[in-house]
Amino acid sequence: MVKKLVGSVTPEERNEIQALFERRNGLNELAKIVTADNTELYEKLVTDLGSTGTKFQAWWDRMSDKYKWESADDGNWEINFDTCDIYLVRQ
Repeated sequence: MVKKLVGSVTPEERNEIQALFERRNGLNELAKIVTADNTELYEKLVTDLGSTGTKFQAWWDRMSDKYKWESADDGNWEINFDTCDIYLVRQ
């Protein structure tokens, strides 16, 4: 795995993606214990996961357009929440 520094974001932008990241992780953990038996909760969880995933991807799309980060077909971006730095990670 190779990590290359390709840019950074503002602390405000970092806070936005960090909140989405933590929400997505929390929902994924919840998904491990909620069963389809609880229809109402299950449907809300599925909807929220989809919505959060869409917002998460939209943030990356918006920031990459704004900052023109280097990208690669075999890579993805990663943020260091402590430094606000963005890395291109390739396998």
